[in-house]
Amino acid sequence: MTRFILRRILFLIPMLLIISFIIFSLLLLLPGDPAVAILGEYASAERVAELRERLKLDQPVIVQYLAWLGNILSGDFGRSLRTTELVSDMLLSRIPVTLELATLAILVSCAAGIPAGIVAALRRNGWLDIVVSTASLAGVAMPYFWIGILLMMLFSVRLGWLPPSGYVPFFTDPVTSLKLMIMPALTVGLPLSAVVMRQTRNSMIQVLSQDYIRTAEAKGLKPGRIVFLHALRNALIPVVTVIGLQIGTLVGGSVVTETMFSLPGLGRMIVEGIFQRDFAPVQAAMLVTVVGVLLANLAADISYAFLDKRVKI
Repeated sequence: MTRFILRRILFLIPMLLIISFIIFSLLLLLPGDPAVAILGEYASAERVAELRERLKLDQPVIVQYLAWLGNILSGDFGRSLRTTELVSDMLLSRIPVTLELATLAILVSCAAGIPAGIVAALRRNGWLDIVVSTASLAGVAMPYFWIGILLMMLFSVRLGWLPPSGYVPFFTDPVTSLKLMIMPALTVGLPLSAVVMRQTRNSMIQVLSQDYIRTAEAKGLKPGRIVFLHALRNALIPVVTVIGLQIGTLVGGSVVTETMFSLPGLGRMIVEGIFQRDFAPVQAAMLVTVVGVLLANLAADISYAFLDKRVKI
């Protein structure tokens, strides 16, 4: 397993270099001049030229990228052009917010999707299977902002059970933090739970048709033992794969969700930086997000060996 992890980490290095160059280059293609956005449209040409030179915006893209990459490797993420705040400090304050949202969203998706998928597989082609499958299609079809609006209308406006927006660090006040994170976690987690449900259903149906399941039934084992001890463990491998692949979609959902619910996370940091032409925080936040997605997929690959002893990595 150690050799496998090392190979995967070595494979991630060129991938990170390619992705980091894409991130850096695409931001430079955004319309508008960052120097003009910072100084204002009425700034003199001399001041704009001076700022462009100081920010190295007058250099070729590859020169700018290599300088930026060198700073990143040395731990220098730069400063925000708007607030002059260190980007590293901004990351340290915002990563826990996005990490908490992502963790709760994955818990929601697994808690809702896996049991629903098992029930649908056990009641294949029955009315319960039809209801669950229809609900999963609706969950996949609804965009994040629409789910968020519905949740705010129900739990904040109509029922008054939950605050509509805001954030409190978990270790400062766990109860208030969880109350504020329930609706954002549901907004991101419900669409993911629909995908998990469909994959769990299909995988369980395939596993339940295997010979060793019929052998277990012939031996007189209880249905619950067959489902949870024999079938589910093998059926979870493709489910884990889907969850790992959906991490990127989850990150995209967090951008919308953090903006809707006023969460000071990486997603909101990216949106604000793009609108303000503040490239350093955007580049750093996107790079950290990509690293997180790649590590999540690595963790999913490693988990195969623990779910199924037949898998050798």
